Amino acid sequence: MPNEHEGLDLARDRGVAVVTIDHPPVNLLDATLLGSLWNLGNELAVDDDVHVVVVRSANPEFFIAHANLHLIQALPRDRGDRANELEFIHVLMERWRTLPQATIAQIEERARGGGSEFVLSLDLRFGAIGRAILSQPEVSLGIIPGGSGTQRLARLVGRGRALEVVLGCEDFDAELAERYGYINRAIPADAIGGFVDRLARRIASFPSAAVRLAKEAVDAAGGTLRDGLLDEAWCFNRSLADPLLDARIDAALAAGAQTREGELDLGRLLDPAPD
Repeated sequence: MPNEHEGLDLARDRGVAVVTIDHPPVNLLDATLLGSLWNLGNELAVDDDVHVVVVRSANPEFFIAHANLHLIQALPRDRGDRANELEFIHVLMERWRTLPQATIAQIEERARGGGSEFVLSLDLRFGAIGRAILSQPEVSLGIIPGGSGTQRLARLVGRGRALEVVLGCEDFDAELAERYGYINRAIPADAIGGFVDRLARRIASFPSAAVRLAKEAVDAAGGTLRDGLLDEAWCFNRSLADPLLDARIDAALAAGAQTREGELDLGRLLDPAPD
């Protein structure tokens, strides 16, 4: 039986799934890796035991190098029409973006082209200082980012900075990527693993329905403010239906919430999984 996750190693522990990309020599986004990401994304979408997904690489130099250039060469050249349906690559990236779990990219290597587009499709991105490199080099070849990069970058960093990334085709290190909003944070290389692990376990300890509804509400910010507020209210009201909500609030109050001492250290007080 073929390996449905070839090029990916998967480990699950206490609600956290760690996906390690291991597709030598450079973690190329080829047909094999695309198929494995598709299969795994569909599996995770219905896995109620996983609350957080961390994606990292086993290769010390490459997270995902970029899309396989031979695949790009094989694409039809005579399509001048505007499609009404999403391309497979967009459906794949949307599958990962819309997973019910919180998704985190731990980037300690190069993520260019399709690799950059994949990490842009995850919820959170953290880059190792002195090691992480991100870029969209497609225009230098005469094409454009075609796996959602133009859309996700513009929404994250704004039009001007997105065009600088896309048209300049230059590498962005972790610190500049953080400054632009390309990633969430630049973290020292010797600390990124521990940071991502703690954050993943913290999020995994929270009610999974609330995490899913929070993602849904934040995604609604792409439209008008009024529509976004209506969607936020809809998500909030659905969260109120959690049968364990009162017990959690009562426990927080009993632990000191809404007292001076408790509020001074509320983050620790509300942390169900302290170090």
